[in-house]
Formats: sequence, structure tokens, C-alpha cells
Amino acid sequence: MSSPLPPPEKAVQSPAALARPVEPPPTLEAEPGLTIYSHSPLLYWWPVWVMGYAMAILTYWQGHRHVIGQDRELYHPSSNLGVIYLLTLFLVILITNVSLRGLASGLVIMLGVVATLLLAVFDMWDVVLGWFGDLKIHLNFGAYFWFSTLLFIAWAVSVFVVVRMAHWHVTPGQITHVSAFGAGSKTCDAKGMVLEKQRGDLFRNWLLGLGSGDLLILTTGASAERIEVSNVLFIGWKVEAMQRMIAQQPDASPAS
Repeated sequence: MSSPLPPPEKAVQSPAALARPVEPPPTLEAEPGLTIYSHSPLLYWWPVWVMGYAMAILTYWQGHRHVIGQDRELYHPSSNLGVIYLLTLFLVILITNVSLRGLASGLVIMLGVVATLLLAVFDMWDVVLGWFGDLKIHLNFGAYFWFSTLLFIAWAVSVFVVVRMAHWHVTPGQITHVSAFGAGSKTCDAKGMVLEKQRGDLFRNWLLGLGSGDLLILTTGASAERIEVSNVLFIGWKVEAMQRMIAQQPDASPAS
């Protein structure tokens, strides 16, 4: 008869292994704070000063000097520059003051822009404007330069300085309105808060605003409020980040 097999040896753990603490499961890190700025409609005016500087450069390179009074002013010989610049100014005024949500209105604007550029490419604007009694459009170098410079300064101050005087700061579980120079702040509990992004204007929000939109915040409770934050840049991913943060509890300790 064969002898029975010996029982398997049990693994013996060392005292150091038995004393090793059990690591807790990893916890999710809290979302960092997020600052929401409300911009003025001047945010959308950047194409005007960009186009103005472009026209100033072309006038400086290709322009001719004409005697106006006792001074010699620098003008571009073609009306193309003036027409394109005034069309840009007109479209920015129209888009920032009129909501263009319909497809038909967008197509009309696009056709107008294409027709303007085609007439400029074939150098036909002088001929077209000549049909109306030589009502040609010419701006000198100084007009392009100084108007664009003043507009750029106002735009930069509005976009980078003024917006910081009052803004919204979002942290896990709450949202706080911060005023300039510590004048005061107001905190709202994010429990039950509803966020809604409004970005239906193709030209204003996507073409000029580079993905901007208006943010609507609805709070709940005894002091329910309706908060409108207008002209928020990159509103898409900011709303997603806000939704993650308001779903968290502030200073929540990890579960034991």
C-alpha cells in the first residue's frame, strides 16, 4: 500500500506582514474652484479693431498721399478697404443688438458677406459705387489706426479688467458672488440648483463669441433666486464643471 500524502504546509506570514496597515480605497479628489465672469457686449467687437488694423497696414503699404488742406494724407486708391471695413462694423452692430436665430437670416448675412468679398476680389466696388454718383468710401490711414486703437483699449479693459470687479466663484456644494475690492459677497447653497446655458445665436455666440453664451442659475429653497450671467466665455465646459462641483458636498470627509 502506498503511504498517504502529507498535508500541505500552511503559509506562515511574518509579523511585519501582519502589522502592515490596510490601505483605504482611493477617494475622488474634489473639483478645484471655478470662476465665472460676465462680460459686456463689447466682448464681441474684436473683429472691428482686428479688421481696422489690417486695413491700416494695407493703406500704409499700398496707399498714396493726397493733399487735404495743407496736409498730405495717406489713402488707399481702392474703395474695397472702406467697404469691407464698414460692412464689418455694420454686421457687428447688427449681430450684437439683434438676435439672429433663424436659418433664413443667417443665409442672408452669409450671402451678403460673400457678395461683398467677390466684388472686392474683382475690384468692382469703385464701379458699383460710381453708379450712385461717385459715393465712394475712402478712409485715411489715421482713421483706421486711431479708431482701432481706441476700440482695442476699451475692449481690452472691458475683457481683462472690468470683469474681475464682480464675478461668481464656484466651489464644491456652493456658489459665491464676489464684488470688487471686497465690497461684499453673497453665497448660495447649490443643493437643488439648476443650471441652464443659453447659446442659440450662431453668429453672436459662435462666430464672434468663440463659444460664449448666457448662463441661467435657478436656486431653490426659501430664498429662491433667478440669476442671469451674460456673455460667459467657453460656457459649454464651464457648465459641465459647475454641475460636477455643485453635486459635491463642501468639506466632505471620506467615508470610513
